[in-house]
Amino acid sequence: MSRTLQIDFVSDIACPWCAVGLSSLQRALERIGDAVDAHITLHPFELNPDMGPQGERIVVYLGRKYGRTPEQISEAQAMIRERGAREGFAFGDRNWVYNTFDAHRLLHWARIEGKQLPLKLALLRAYHGEGKDTSNHEVLIKAARSAGLDVEQARAVLESGAYADEVRAEEHEVQQLGIQSVPAIIFDNKYLLSGGQPSEAFEEAIRKIIDGSA
Repeated sequence: MSRTLQIDFVSDIACPWCAVGLSSLQRALERIGDAVDAHITLHPFELNPDMGPQGERIVVYLGRKYGRTPEQISEAQAMIRERGAREGFAFGDRNWVYNTFDAHRLLHWARIEGKQLPLKLALLRAYHGEGKDTSNHEVLIKAARSAGLDVEQARAVLESGAYADEVRAEEHEVQQLGIQSVPAIIFDNKYLLSGGQPSEAFEEAIRKIIDGSA
């Protein structure tokens, strides 16, 4: 019999390590197979909540926020691309950083519709794989369509400002838990694993949880 496992995945679409981590987690679950019945719930976190609608060049943004040089940024991107490739996520060229609040609102709605994970994967591909602006409603609607969501309902959510309060409330709850960086992955409301871990680390942690040795 499968062991039910609740997985709460706190992340931002703009976070490359979140893309790596989610891909790694899925690979680990595939290897574990029927031994676990995983239920993944995605929770919002914004790395750049004050980002304007026009976005910002990544070298300017990271240079200001972390004091990195263009060379250091290029080296870090190369390392992340390599890690992503090992875990099955294909990074493309991304030169801009965008606001992700509307994407989180859409993800909240997609959770209600039972298609949150497919939408998250589509948004990560759009942002990190294709360099798309995920504050642009047409980009978000295209992602919703690819995830099997109703396009007109998605448009209505975006244009109405729906679920803004719910997203802000979730972000506050995450902060109250002391989570200050992402991805943060919580298993069964008890065990926390942080960062874009390799799939082997996720697999080891999950096996320990389901056999009671964690």
